Amino acid sequence: MSGEPVTGLLMWDEAVTGYDFGPSHPMDPVRLALTMGLVRAFGLDRAMEVRAARAAGDSTLRLVHREDYVAAVREVSADPGVADGSYGLGTVDDPAFPGMHEASALIAGQSVAGAEALWAGEAEHVVNFAGGLHHAMPGGAAGFCVYNDAALAIARLLELGAERVAYVDVDVHHGDGVQAAFWDDPRVLTVSVHEHPRTLFPQTGWPQETGGAAAEGSAVNVALPAGTGDEGWLRAFHATVPELLADFRPQVLVTQHGADTHFEDPLAHLAVSLDAQRAVQEACHRLAHEYAGGRWLALGGGGYAVVDVVPRSWTHLVGIAAHRPVDPAAAVPQEWLDQVYARTRQPGPARMTDGRDARWRDWEAGYDPADATDQAVLATRRAVFPLRGMLV
Repeated sequence: MSGEPVTGLLMWDEAVTGYDFGPSHPMDPVRLALTMGLVRAFGLDRAMEVRAARAAGDSTLRLVHREDYVAAVREVSADPGVADGSYGLGTVDDPAFPGMHEASALIAGQSVAGAEALWAGEAEHVVNFAGGLHHAMPGGAAGFCVYNDAALAIARLLELGAERVAYVDVDVHHGDGVQAAFWDDPRVLTVSVHEHPRTLFPQTGWPQETGGAAAEGSAVNVALPAGTGDEGWLRAFHATVPELLADFRPQVLVTQHGADTHFEDPLAHLAVSLDAQRAVQEACHRLAHEYAGGRWLALGGGGYAVVDVVPRSWTHLVGIAAHRPVDPAAAVPQEWLDQVYARTRQPGPARMTDGRDARWRDWEAGYDPADATDQAVLATRRAVFPLRGMLV
């Protein structure tokens, strides 16, 4: 691409809404359609280049996934009736559906193409809110995720020559599939801030999970107690992520912004507001400029309050990446509220805020040994920081 790079690139193809596990499944693809509708209602699609990408081919999928697993996905995609739970396909979490391979490979292709655009200097920031499917493993589906687009994007960056890629995951669930993909690879730093595995799927992401023998200190897990709200969540993020990125100095920052940390989310137990989610999105943007030359790939992820939370959260993400942030006090456009009602028969939210003041107490001001959030942060710092030669 000639000339100056575009500031923001939004990966979008209406066909990603074909990633549909069925009407009773919590991962309703309407959340993607409504997000894009809200992005358009605010004119953000005119502030970024909107680009569709081809589905990931087998050679790309094999950067992370086993050949026999990809073949199994293709088989159940063509005939969902043969799915019997093998490879995690045909389970309650990941029921088989027609076109499963095609929809999953398309989402993966969007993230991989976004990573390629960043590395080629075609764009400074890329958003794929349909992505962030971080639970898929090399040989199996898990947790509503079939192909791990986040891991595939990172693997493609490494294939292109990247030597340091940082992955920061703020979904309420542990980013286990991405951690597993790069467990023994010191070129990738994975940081996951999530609800404690004692109380939430996938029951991994303990502070003591710090990377394989060849990459000790390359996996970082901040496991927060159920009920953690804005102040604790923001404090935990800022007490770990900036220092780790300053030490690692990534060439590209990949972030996953699952909206299921929200207090309205039906599948988890954190109590984070839209305003705190937006504050972390802004922090990731700032950190990308500070430590990664501005190269930022921002992905979606979980989020099951599909009307009230997900579209607003990811529209803020798109606005930040486009350098056209949406004012939290802004009223939600009526045209979008009409879309919401037409598609869901539900009223939509009135404003782009929950009315919360997203503040936190800086870690350097001291910690409280009796505070459960501070205990979680300290456990992570003690487990990882010495392995990286950093002060606890």
